[in-house]
Amino acid sequence: MLLAIDIGNTNIVLGLLDGEKLIQHWRLGTQRQYTSDECAAVLRSLFDLAEIERREVTHTIISCVVPPLLPIFERTCLKSFGAAPLVVGPGMRTGMVIRVDNPPEVGADRIVNAVAARELFGAPVIAIDFGTAITFDCVSRDGEFVGGVILPGLIVALDALIDRASKLSSIEIQRPPAVIGTNTTHMLQSGMLYGYAGLIDQTVERIRAELGPAQVVATGGLAHLIANEAKSIERVEPFLTLDGLRILFDRNSESNAGGREH
Repeated sequence: MLLAIDIGNTNIVLGLLDGEKLIQHWRLGTQRQYTSDECAAVLRSLFDLAEIERREVTHTIISCVVPPLLPIFERTCLKSFGAAPLVVGPGMRTGMVIRVDNPPEVGADRIVNAVAARELFGAPVIAIDFGTAITFDCVSRDGEFVGGVILPGLIVALDALIDRASKLSSIEIQRPPAVIGTNTTHMLQSGMLYGYAGLIDQTVERIRAELGPAQVVATGGLAHLIANEAKSIERVEPFLTLDGLRILFDRNSESNAGGREH
């Protein structure tokens, strides 16, 4: 089986896949002070709780946007599974032209999402990831990654607002009883939910004006919540990034059975 690991700024998502079937998944908070021993202990605990033998993992693949954690998880995979992981980065065969000014600066997770979105829905397509940042990854009708849009994620924006406004406190982002709030909590919930839904719709409209009639797929922790209010989001795929990692592993496995391709 393949263990796919997506290391993000807020969460680390792991998925155990048998072919195209997702057998098990886990979501951990990103801790930048992790050591490889700590990571190995966490992995061992996760597998034990799920009653899955670690020896069933034959290959691993990593997407990482937190550079200090990449060598930690590379060593963890080597310790835990006996082989170095395949790492998404320069030199990997993606099957997709990256048509931007500086391809190496594009986050690995964005390329993974774009590959998965094109594979699953064709082109043109827009993949929106609701994470620490909200990213719009755009694939042209020719199947090329042509860039996108980045804006602050909901939690980041809310935290920044609370940090600057003395009388505001943290809330749970959920649907309020009405758009017009009658207390501070509902007002904030309305602003975060409906404000961001409108922002998403307007951004998609402007992207489509340049890209063409692209489908829109969303992923990430708050994707379902916003998708219920944003008219432009046509489908939510919570494991889009894991699907993309699987696809990339399959494309690279013939020339690279376990390690990184340069």
